[in-house]
This record gives sequence, structure tokens and C-alpha cells, in this order.
Amino acid sequence: LASARRIIITACGTAMHAGFMAKYFIEKYARIPVNVEIASEMRYADMIIDENDAVIVISQSGETADTLAALRLSKKRGAKVLSIVNVAGSTMARESDNVILTKAGREIAVATTKAYSAQLVALYALGIFVSEKRGTITADKEKSLITELKKLPVKIGETLEKVNESVKSVAREIFNGQDVFYIGRLSDYATACEGSLKLKEISYINSQVYAAGELKHGTISLINQGTSVVAVASQRNVFSKTLSNIAEVEARGAKVICVTDEKMSENISEEYEKIVVADTIEEFKSSLLVIPLQLLSYYTAKLKGCDIDKPKNLAKSVTVE
Repeated sequence: LASARRIIITACGTAMHAGFMAKYFIEKYARIPVNVEIASEMRYADMIIDENDAVIVISQSGETADTLAALRLSKKRGAKVLSIVNVAGSTMARESDNVILTKAGREIAVATTKAYSAQLVALYALGIFVSEKRGTITADKEKSLITELKKLPVKIGETLEKVNESVKSVAREIFNGQDVFYIGRLSDYATACEGSLKLKEISYINSQVYAAGELKHGTISLINQGTSVVAVASQRNVFSKTLSNIAEVEARGAKVICVTDEKMSENISEEYEKIVVADTIEEFKSSLLVIPLQLLSYYTAKLKGCDIDKPKNLAKSVTVE
């Protein structure tokens, strides 16, 4: 990875959203170009892949058919493959050149939560390691990143307690609705993607996600009076832009729920409903911001009487196309 010309991350669904987060982190610190590819597309696209590329495949089960096909295509074209999986004896783990086991334990529910959190941590740690090998971060920065990474379990626990009641309240507002929109920028957009997917998966509400800066390119026409919009807003360098997007949807009648952290919450108007997570460094915020989004899906599905662990039409491991 440290000597690669480019890193290609390929996965499906939730694992792909973890890949988006890794792209931002690895490019920032290791200074390597990172492509994130949908595995079901990559296996059929005539992508340029060779021995100068490193490929990371991500899967909870290690048996996802499309991701496994992308792995085999990458190896056939000479790339080295690293898999990030939760199942030690899986096909993906066996066929990769190297493997990182997330060790999240067995997850019963079809809609993954803890496996996603474990994938994020594995990718953050990998990014730090590669950056150190490439000499693109100082020893002090490496140490501070690892120190903050080790604090995430406690901060996730704090966040669960902190947001639980406010998330329940929001769930009561949206569970009878037809549509929910999620918006965010940069890594907040990747977090919004995962939040939107979770709501679709287990509550069956039509949930769509948009990069906040793209709203005026057509999608803002979908906002009507009372439409629920979940805005993930934590990235300092685009925070004012996200606030502008929030104001735009609010002006068109949207009911806005802002998901943010303690520091950035101070800059958001009290007229908006806020769900506030614990603080961490900007690079690791998604690990906390995703918690209320997962809970929102859970409580919404519960109010609707849906089968939370086994949603209709879905399987835990997608082993066929």
C-alpha cells in the first residue's frame, strides 16, 4: 500500500460507505489517490488496473459475490489485494494477499451497525499505518491520531446516552412520513449515505441522500412543506456552506433535523432541531455521527412495527448477483 501508485477500494452497500470515509482519511494523510468503486459495477467495467495499484475489498461476511468478483478481477490484472472482513475463514480472506480481521463478533441483524463501526476503525488504523510508512505524517501526529482513535469506544458509549431521547423524539415525527432526505458534504455526505441506507433497509421509508451542494441542481424541487431533511453538519471547512444549504431547504418548508457535534452545535440556530454527539477530532467524527442515524432507523422501524433484525427482501450475506 505504501508504494502503490493508487489505492482502489471496492465494496457494496454499507461497506462501500466505510470506503468513502477511508478515501478522505487516506488521501489527507498518506497523499495517495484513492478511488472508491461499487463492486457490482467494477466487475463489469473495463477499468485500468495493474501491478502499480493496491486494491482494498471490504465485506462483513467475506462472501459478497460482487466484491469477490472484483477481488478476482484485480488479482488477475496484477494488483495486490487487501481484504477487510469480519469472518476469518471466508473466501475473501483466503483469496486476498493480506487480510485485516475486524473481529466485531457475530452480528445477527441484516442491517449492519457494529460491523460498520469496526470497518471504520480498521480503515482509520490502516490509513495511519500507511502514512507512517510513507513519511507523510510526523511521529507526534501519528501518536495523537492513535490516542484519539482509542478513545472512540468510550465516546460512542457517551453518544448513545446523549442522543437516545432526542432520536426517539425525531422518530415519532417521521415514522408516518412518506419521504426523508439526508444531506451532507465531504465525509458528512458519506455518513448521510449510511444513515439513509439504514432508514430504507429497516423502516421501508423512501429515503434519499444528496450531496448538499448539489441541491440546486435539481433535487431541491422535491422539498415540500413538512418534508423531513436530516442534515449532517460537522466539517469545519464547509460548515458555512452546509448551513446555507440547510437554510435553503428550510425556506421551502422542510422540517430540518441537524446532526452535529458539541463544538459545531454552538453555530447552529436554535430554530432547528438538533441531535448532538460527543466531540472527537474531525477525522473520526463519522464514527460518532452515525450512531444517532442508526438509532433513528431503529426507533422509526419499531414505531412502524417492522421486523428490525430481518427486513423484507434482504439477506445478511449477498452471495448471488
